[in-house]
Amino acid sequence: MIAQTSERGRRRRGRGTDADPPVRRDVNYRQLRNPFPQMEVFPAHQIADMHETALRTLEELGVKVLLPEAIRIFKKAGAKVDENSQMVFIGRDIVEAAIVSAPKSIACVAGAWRRDFTLELGALVFQPGAGAPNATDLERGRRPATGQDYLDFLKLTHHFDVFQMISPQVEPQDLPTNLRHYFTTQAQMELTDKFPFFFSRGTPQVMDCFEMLSTARGLSDDVFRGNAHCYTIINTNSPRTLDIPMAQGLIDFARHGQMSIITPFTLMGAMAPITVAGAITLSHAEALAALTLTQLTNPGAPVCYGTFTSNVDMKSGAPAFGTPSHFQASLAAGQLARYLGLPWRSAAGSASNTNDVQAANENQFGLWGCLMAGATVIIHSAGWLEGGLTVSFEKLVCDAEVLNMIAELCAGAQAGEAEIGFDTALREVEPSGHFFASSQTMERYNTEFYEPHVHDYANFGTWTERGSVDANHRATGVWKGILNDFEAPNIDNDKLGALHDFIARRTAEGGAPPES
Repeated sequence: MIAQTSERGRRRRGRGTDADPPVRRDVNYRQLRNPFPQMEVFPAHQIADMHETALRTLEELGVKVLLPEAIRIFKKAGAKVDENSQMVFIGRDIVEAAIVSAPKSIACVAGAWRRDFTLELGALVFQPGAGAPNATDLERGRRPATGQDYLDFLKLTHHFDVFQMISPQVEPQDLPTNLRHYFTTQAQMELTDKFPFFFSRGTPQVMDCFEMLSTARGLSDDVFRGNAHCYTIINTNSPRTLDIPMAQGLIDFARHGQMSIITPFTLMGAMAPITVAGAITLSHAEALAALTLTQLTNPGAPVCYGTFTSNVDMKSGAPAFGTPSHFQASLAAGQLARYLGLPWRSAAGSASNTNDVQAANENQFGLWGCLMAGATVIIHSAGWLEGGLTVSFEKLVCDAEVLNMIAELCAGAQAGEAEIGFDTALREVEPSGHFFASSQTMERYNTEFYEPHVHDYANFGTWTERGSVDANHRATGVWKGILNDFEAPNIDNDKLGALHDFIARRTAEGGAPPES
């Protein structure tokens, strides 16, 4: 994001003329490092016990695997298999070898070099809310998401520099499932040069997406397989089940050198034990089983450890987010990820039904849990409502404000001679004076501080004169302005033409229905 100082602001401070070019505050929110000290919720010996219990769970209790090909891969590696029940019992030696071969650092190659980033412990990457069937905003209300909603959220994700990865923000439900992946992939190739996402909904759709990406970005097979150029999210079916499309996705992405982010969705008291320790142990076991399948398929395949563990409301059974248990679960997952040495994914989010103070509180509390836990990738960091049923245009804008401020903290404060300012500030100002006109201030007043896109720092009188517009309604103006002024990155027209030809041919052939 580039923040630009207004002409009025330059005149107010007594600097510049109408002929002066606008001063731009140039920031880089792309290759972030987490500057916060990491917290621990359990002592080291209990983390070791949880890991040991997860290995015991895989070895003695097993995992139900619904895909025959995945069962064959596990069996070939020495896992015990019960063909009738589809239960796979994975020995700890197999799992431990997979942990060793899984890369500890993953180079993620986007459509432009400045968008590239590396996933490893200590890195920090944000994604907006993902996978919702509904969209909402103050003008049109809550509705089943459409293709236009998908395009609009994609543009907003591209606009905010603090989002390094594209997420599947909403499902365009007005598009048939056998053709939907053509629409979403074409949009990602045309409207953004950031790191793209593809669903794992069967091999035919995945192969289509790989082909479209390679065509649009001019990648040979060797170059495509040489680094991660895209990613998918793999959700296990807790407890201890790996279904057909998820298992196939792990295999397909691993075979082609692309990244799987493994995310067991374990809600305490529902599909996982009611305790933080029990739920995270189950999540850890499921993540290890999925990780092992990727490494048995292709040793060294990029894979990101993950968890999404929170509690349910025991009065209603509904998922709850941004709770103390959610925070603790993130801390525990971080400890286990560091125990393995792997980059890992966590999540914020909110169960609130609207973009209100509850939504802000829950998202920020969950977000800080991820930051204190040392998460590498934080998904659902902006826009997510109703526990994932809806993404809000206004909430995405409001949450992006917070993420921008966190990104500012990632740069750290400097304390060199120029920053201390003995000669340019301290010496120049007499006792009881002010620093508005000091040399240091005049040099830095346009660029020193973060400039918000939705927060309003005006006093009450000025705010009232402007119409008493609250942050939620200001956010409407922000997202509408972004969409109105949106400019897509430059894309090679010949490559786009080849992409369009591919989509037309595959559409005429009937597309690719999802598999289950």
